[in-house]
Amino acid sequence: MDVPAGIDHDNLVRWFDERVGGLDGSSLTFDLITGGRSNLTFTVSDSGGRQWVLRRPPMGRVLATAHDMAREHRIINALADSGVPVPGIVGLCEDEEVNGAPFYVMEFVPGLVIRNADEAEQVPIDVRHRMGESLIEVLARLHEVDLEAVGLATLGRHENYIERQLKRWRTQFEKAATREVPGVLEAHEILASLVPVQQGAGIVHGDYRLDNCMMSPTGEVAAVLDWELCTLGDVLADVAGMVAYNDDRATGGNPPPTSVEGFPTSDAIREAYARHSSRDLGHLDFYIAFAYWRIACIVEGVYTRYAAGVMGDQNDPRLVTLFGQRVVDVAQIAHEAASRLSKAS
Repeated sequence: MDVPAGIDHDNLVRWFDERVGGLDGSSLTFDLITGGRSNLTFTVSDSGGRQWVLRRPPMGRVLATAHDMAREHRIINALADSGVPVPGIVGLCEDEEVNGAPFYVMEFVPGLVIRNADEAEQVPIDVRHRMGESLIEVLARLHEVDLEAVGLATLGRHENYIERQLKRWRTQFEKAATREVPGVLEAHEILASLVPVQQGAGIVHGDYRLDNCMMSPTGEVAAVLDWELCTLGDVLADVAGMVAYNDDRATGGNPPPTSVEGFPTSDAIREAYARHSSRDLGHLDFYIAFAYWRIACIVEGVYTRYAAGVMGDQNDPRLVTLFGQRVVDVAQIAHEAASRLSKAS
């Protein structure tokens, strides 16, 4: 039996049998869904056709704060009855003796994860249209969740979200960068001088887009996934992120799945969110400029790791060039957008 890295089969069979029952000593099958720099996600299947999903940190040494299984578990568990669709939770294990690292297990949610334009084009256009609507409706619903009611008021700091993000990602960029990238630091200074007043605090997913949701065949969001960047703060950053990731310049020239006909345009995202949310979008252009800038900072770290040849099996000289140029392109977009804001202020 072929067991993927990051899985202790026998220990996990015992753990599952205690929580879901019915295994009777039989084996489980583990299949890696996503891996690499992010948390590892596996489908888990038994011989009776039941399925679950297991999440654990990546292999090797990691920062606990960046791959906090208990935190992800807490968020998903808290949102169970909030109106935001999330997978059901089976359990959390923080005992590293069981599987070499903390992990949690969710119910398997059937549906579609659409990762690229080719996959999106296989979906009927009326279903794409509904997917776009549902994505925005669910995002607005997430942003209106009562933090006290769901027990997440202490998840993180409420105030100064953008200021904290600007500081964090500038620091990360400066640590990662091994070359000069025009516009990044200049855009930071402009954005830091123009931060709008935050309109209350809500749950910020941190990476909300089509390919981080499980979609039903009829176009509804079946479950919001990938909560590892979630925190509290200025929820308009999520809206801006959806707009930025709708732009193939931000995705390295590869058309994003939401660029396919039927999904909302950037203007339509703005208009639809305004219909479903009570927040003022008058300063959304600031958040969009910030979203491009943040993407540039994040991708520079990825580029540096590829350029250093430390990505193991993923090392590819073509990726070095692609990631490197993507940073330059997105940094230019961010700088131009920030400059327009400065001139208009």
